[in-house]
Amino acid sequence: MNVVFLSPHFPPNFWPFCVRLREAGHTVLGLADAEYDQLRPELKNALTEYYKVGDMHNYDELVRALGYFTHKYGKLDRIESMSEYWLETEAMLREDFNIFGLRPEDMSHVKRKSVMKQYFQLAGLRVARGKVCRTAVEAQDFVEEVGYPVVAKPDIGVGAAKTYKINNDADLMDYIATKPPVDYIIEEFIPGMIVTYDGLTDIKGNVVFDSSLEYSKGVMDVVNEDTDIYYYMVREIPEDLREAGRKVAQTFGVLERFFHFEFFRLEDGSLVALEVNMRPPGGLSIDMFNYANDIDIFREWVNVLTHGTVGEKAKHPYFCTYVGRKDHIHYQRSHEQVMAEFGPLIAHHERISGIFAGAIGNNGYILRHPDLNIMLKAAQAIQERA
Repeated sequence: MNVVFLSPHFPPNFWPFCVRLREAGHTVLGLADAEYDQLRPELKNALTEYYKVGDMHNYDELVRALGYFTHKYGKLDRIESMSEYWLETEAMLREDFNIFGLRPEDMSHVKRKSVMKQYFQLAGLRVARGKVCRTAVEAQDFVEEVGYPVVAKPDIGVGAAKTYKINNDADLMDYIATKPPVDYIIEEFIPGMIVTYDGLTDIKGNVVFDSSLEYSKGVMDVVNEDTDIYYYMVREIPEDLREAGRKVAQTFGVLERFFHFEFFRLEDGSLVALEVNMRPPGGLSIDMFNYANDIDIFREWVNVLTHGTVGEKAKHPYFCTYVGRKDHIHYQRSHEQVMAEFGPLIAHHERISGIFAGAIGNNGYILRHPDLNIMLKAAQAIQERA
């Protein structure tokens, strides 16, 4: 295949996708606005050719780049970035160059939270009541209908940035006065724990790899309060979550893609669908797939493209935990003490790229162990305040 990879250098831990593509014999064509010399050596070696544009937001430049690739290498078979940010750009390029995958007409239900709700309901799942409120009167009417607290977030948006938790009339007035000038959806507050259903589908929409995350706290609270978070991959995915997740994958038509679906788990054990993301879970979660399962998920994605399915089934031998720490928080243990005390549990640690730090911290540790209690005690100790 001729595979175009947009922004192959970012996120910084995604470069193995291109390496595994090249190892499988595919033509890997990089397209970004970074200088070639800034690419890591492994990525340079994996790329058949790299095309630098002046601005990735200049669509005409991207069209010229793909035109050049087509002239030189023939029909382009796939275009990918694994990033939510470029989802619409990829869709437009697929439309213009007749490439398999999500197209512009698919964008509404995979980008707009208000439209996602309709698809969740088609899948037979419960959702939080919500409405896109474009005026102060609409917002006040909706709050009157569902009661406080409510959550307001961009109808199209990535992560928990610019999200409000509104507890009273004063908060509502502050939200109305300060919200950015884009469509916001206001939803009833759901008091539950966020759980995810994550994975990869083949070209027919069959889930060929799956996983699930549970969080110490909500990402919205972490960003708004500038606090820290840990989350972990479970060893056994609850059957109701797997069933709901696969219904979502089928209803949204997820073909040959990674996905990251979010749900609330309520105190009574039931699930409420929250949102879909047509990408792997963020941060170092894709590396956690590997550490939790002793597999190479980058190679398995390439196996799906090349052979139609994964080469190895996930067996989930470990719980795997991401523990984030923020520079402004004074912790009981220094980094050196953490490594000395928990070294046998720590599979990986690194500084986190600035754009992700608000959500997952400036320093990240990946821990793994078959026993969840051992994992959670270590995670809590690493985040213990001085």
